[in-house]
Amino acid sequence: MMHSLPRPPKAVIFDMDGLILDSEILYRKSVISAGEASGLPVGPSIYEGMLGRPWPGIVTLLKDHFGADFDADAFRSVWLAHFDALIEQELKLKAGVTDLLDVLDAHGIPRAICTSSAHGQVQHHLSDFGILPRFHAIIAQGDYARGKPAPDPYLTAAARLGVDPAHCLALEDSHNGIRSAASAGMMAVMVPDMLPATDEIAALCAAVIDDLHACCRFFPGFALEQSR
Repeated sequence: MMHSLPRPPKAVIFDMDGLILDSEILYRKSVISAGEASGLPVGPSIYEGMLGRPWPGIVTLLKDHFGADFDADAFRSVWLAHFDALIEQELKLKAGVTDLLDVLDAHGIPRAICTSSAHGQVQHHLSDFGILPRFHAIIAQGDYARGKPAPDPYLTAAARLGVDPAHCLALEDSHNGIRSAASAGMMAVMVPDMLPATDEIAALCAAVIDDLHACCRFFPGFALEQSR
């Protein structure tokens, strides 16, 4: 079922992993295989808690699970080696990304990427797809004081684009991302990837949609409304 948004978006802010890139499944595969290689049982409770969370929060999660002496940085090195091997073979864009960018171009709507990943990862992961120049700003690790679920990343993105957060559409696949966007005062729309929207998360959303193709439908309707 398609919902309308409370206001016509004046900017669109995209999460990256699991929203632009079909990468969350690769993160899951790699963290599980890295756990196996390190002799650690990595189950859903660990992986799902990592979704949409910046590295310092992941460190806390790992230490809570494996103990205060757990060497999270050493595990991260193994994990990222497994992940890098997977993305060279399997990384692809999520359905509807380029179609939505085309719609935003047609409507003259600025857009940004707002991610918990580092700038180097954004450049590395997206450069081969040729879409980076289509974004007006990249907000990544190091650009904000507190990561998702705090509002800082999305407030930074709105400021960088020069658009009031209330007029920004934020597209997210993770619970922490929705919490971040909603607390920043944005119209948060969830496009579920690895996890469905819970009742708590759905209540924070302006809409929950199946894919980015569905997001395209937000814009022609507003064009018709505004021409009347």
